[in-house]
Amino acid sequence: MALEAETKSIVAKFDYTDDDVNKAVDEFLRQMGEGLEKDGTSLSQIPTYVTGVPNGTEKGLYMAVDLGGTNFRVCSIQLNGDSTFNLTYTKVAIPKELMVAKTAEELFAFLAKQIELFLKTHHEEQFVAHIRRRMTVSSPDGFRDENVFRLGFTFSFPVQQIGINKGNLIRWTKGFDIPDAIGKDVCALLQIEIDKLHLPVKVAALVNDTVGTLMARSYTAPGKTGAVLGAIFGTGTNGAYVEKLANLKKPLTGEYDKSTGDMVINTEWGSFDNQLSVLPNTPWDIALDKTSVNPGIQMYEKRVSGMFLGEILRLVLLDLVKNPNVSFLRDDNSNSNDWKSTTTIAQNSGIYTPWGLDTAIMSVAAADNTPELSTLRQELESTLNIYSPAYDDAQAFKAIAGAVARRAARLAAVAIAAIVLQTGKLTDPASADEPIDVGVDGSLVEHYPYFRDMIYETLRIIKGVGGEGAKRIRIGIAKDGSGVGAALIALVAANMEKNTTPADYFAELRFQAISHHLTTVPEDGETAATD
Repeated sequence: MALEAETKSIVAKFDYTDDDVNKAVDEFLRQMGEGLEKDGTSLSQIPTYVTGVPNGTEKGLYMAVDLGGTNFRVCSIQLNGDSTFNLTYTKVAIPKELMVAKTAEELFAFLAKQIELFLKTHHEEQFVAHIRRRMTVSSPDGFRDENVFRLGFTFSFPVQQIGINKGNLIRWTKGFDIPDAIGKDVCALLQIEIDKLHLPVKVAALVNDTVGTLMARSYTAPGKTGAVLGAIFGTGTNGAYVEKLANLKKPLTGEYDKSTGDMVINTEWGSFDNQLSVLPNTPWDIALDKTSVNPGIQMYEKRVSGMFLGEILRLVLLDLVKNPNVSFLRDDNSNSNDWKSTTTIAQNSGIYTPWGLDTAIMSVAAADNTPELSTLRQELESTLNIYSPAYDDAQAFKAIAGAVARRAARLAAVAIAAIVLQTGKLTDPASADEPIDVGVDGSLVEHYPYFRDMIYETLRIIKGVGGEGAKRIRIGIAKDGSGVGAALIALVAANMEKNTTPADYFAELRFQAISHHLTTVPEDGETAATD
């Protein structure tokens, strides 16, 4: 009975009430507005220089790479022009030592090498031909590069974007810490290493994974309107949405297409409410933050994303194990265990190891409705080396894991609702009959049972959304968003290049002709001859 009472007390500490949710939505909207007006705010509200979303008719072969966390993915994407695509990819783990390398070059050289291996394996013809920017003056770079792959670089860390393929790293998250890279253009860092290997690849677009998810959902979603939000609920969490240019008050450097009246904004919502004015803050949240690589920041992410939920749960369970007044994962004798054994926690159990409890076991707990919770108990043995856990132990584990996940889902709904309210779609008579499309990706929304259901349950109690509004919000999985989405933005970048008027370039070239001793000054598209 002591364990049951203690479990209920812990579960109650993770309750995030309807009133809490509504206060958080109001604060989220306030911080969004603040981020649109100036830099240095909790929600960075970073302009992405992407000013529209696709409609499913786009075609072409493009490359994408995705540095989104602990893995690096290299893809080639054939866009078929009918809302479908064909994807080829490889994925490798980032060596832990490179996540904290002394120089940026070490990490980016590794990434470029993976691109080379991918090309050798999947695009040998282009790799061998290796036609890299044949000399010509048909482009300002002085090369003709129609044989070069346009690559979208999905880089899922905070950057200050200053162009569609330029962005300076603000800070690392997700366990990365390479101070040498801070403030540097990550596209240039990758391009330098690609060029060292003489690869036929141009980094054409810098893409946050949430922007990619937004683009991919817009390309593949049914209906005539694109998605308004792309969101990640996986290892990390973040969102990108379509904002009216008129609402973007802070100064913008660099070129972008003003004709659409829109700008895709990367919110960097992982750092929402770092001040903890509305976010919940249990003793275990505090303990996790203290031992994290970035104390005091990414406070929303530390309560929502898969990277942290398992550690929150582990910290709770460890306190329960150490509580002398509660019999958790230990038995007086075999008679008190329904499996007629005694529970043993191995010394090397993940429960004793910081970050040793994988969030995936929370999905197992949520899905196990067997009478004796036998699936969960077997998982505790196989993954955490907890032998012969009793039914009461499994019940407590399931209840606490469920409370941690439910709080995460309710916090996820806060961000989704705030973005939808910001767009004004719920009150716009012109779009009254249309669904409001939200593209999501990540292990939580994909694999955690009922995570989306808990989001919808929360949306229904949010002021300004309600039951009718929640019915209009269509949350759909955008699979391979960071791949196809990055490819779509590389396509946008390629089109921007084609639409650039070369007149200024040729005027500059003629001006420089004398100092370069050109015997003839070329007309547009002609090859220059030298002495």
